Amino acid sequence: MNTRNVILSCAVLAFTSGGVSPPLAHAAEAKPNIIVIVGDDMGYADVGAHGCKDIPTPNLDALVKAGVRCTNGYVSGPYCSPTRAGLLTGRYQTRFGHEFNPGGGANIGLPLTETTLADRLKAAGYVTGMVGKWHLGAAEKFHPQKRGFDEFFGFLGGAHSYFPAKGKAETILRGTKPANETEYLTDAFGREAVAFVDRNKAKPFFLYLPFNAVHTPMHATEGGLKKFETIKDNTRRTYAAMMWAMDEAIGKLLAKLKDEKLEQNTLIFFVSDNGGPTMQGTTINGSVNAPLRGSKRTTLEGGIRVPFFVKWPARLPANKLYDNPVIQIDILPTALAAAGVEPKADWKLDGVNLLPHWTGEMKTAPHAALYWRFGQQFAIRKGDWKLVRYDTAAEGGKGPSPIRLYSLVDDIGEKSDLAATQPDKVKELQAAWDKWNTGNVAPLWGGKK
Repeated sequence: MNTRNVILSCAVLAFTSGGVSPPLAHAAEAKPNIIVIVGDDMGYADVGAHGCKDIPTPNLDALVKAGVRCTNGYVSGPYCSPTRAGLLTGRYQTRFGHEFNPGGGANIGLPLTETTLADRLKAAGYVTGMVGKWHLGAAEKFHPQKRGFDEFFGFLGGAHSYFPAKGKAETILRGTKPANETEYLTDAFGREAVAFVDRNKAKPFFLYLPFNAVHTPMHATEGGLKKFETIKDNTRRTYAAMMWAMDEAIGKLLAKLKDEKLEQNTLIFFVSDNGGPTMQGTTINGSVNAPLRGSKRTTLEGGIRVPFFVKWPARLPANKLYDNPVIQIDILPTALAAAGVEPKADWKLDGVNLLPHWTGEMKTAPHAALYWRFGQQFAIRKGDWKLVRYDTAAEGGKGPSPIRLYSLVDDIGEKSDLAATQPDKVKELQAAWDKWNTGNVAPLWGGKK
């Protein structure tokens, strides 16, 4: 057992024996490992912890049982790249003009004015690695190894074939060089995540693991498809096989942590980057967002409310439900607090350290309100109330909806618009969003607030 594990064992023994919980900022050897896992275009209903019956996700379910499940977990964008930009900076991505997916061009990507979670943790003594989908700029200056990551294995764009040998194998990179990858991509990402832990198990590490599963293209292995042959719908069957492969890859990583006796002092987050793409009553990848209404690309709950799980046995309770609204921009300040890094005011973080909320030390809600802006769409959630204008094209309409008001505690499916009967609440939430929008939105691609 290495020095880190000896110190951790003593701390955990004191904690589990009724002693004082170990402090967040210990000796350097006791700093937790930190892992952030991201699923891509997952349906809200498509994990066992949310009631899924036709797709087993035993490893994600085990993570939930050993930690905290946030029942009101959100992301700050209903689209792939904006969510990643917010996650890695701890700031609403509208602050620096990253409102949409980058469409190409040498200067389109996560602005160089922004500091990433990898930058922050590297400065705190962590070895930092990324395995998976980047989607924050393909130009050299935006490369993960220019944004705080010591190691990178994955691809730079927004989508990729899961069978690299059948298309664009040269765009799977190890560092900046083609990796000559031939394995099914989800399996390869699981393999590389395990290898990263193996190389860095003697020191504190940060691993960012954004899968491209279950984003299109819909590619599954023959073994996966056979496992789900009882699912008659071909798209859903392929989706199930892809979800299962991601869960298996996560399971291999969790098993590696356990084998190396790193499980107790590893802080793991899991989120999806947005809801499933179920536009116009169909489903592009076979996902299901029930009981939520709406889809990826909308500010309805189906676009922005996601599976949100966290585990850290040394500090957090097991099998806990946490009901106050939280958002993926909270991951950065929470991880920094775990690492003993004190944020500075000039970082202008929008996220909140959630650790004291999850342990019960703080009883108040982490946020007075949460905000969204996505072109003409917007939303604000304040308490149980949500004011929203969304893109009706996702439901077969044309253009943005009227402004609508929902009480999410009574109406998680956003079926009953209360705007006409609650005009004062509409005015209150609209004023709050307008104020936020004035102070937190910069010009696209390169502005800063």
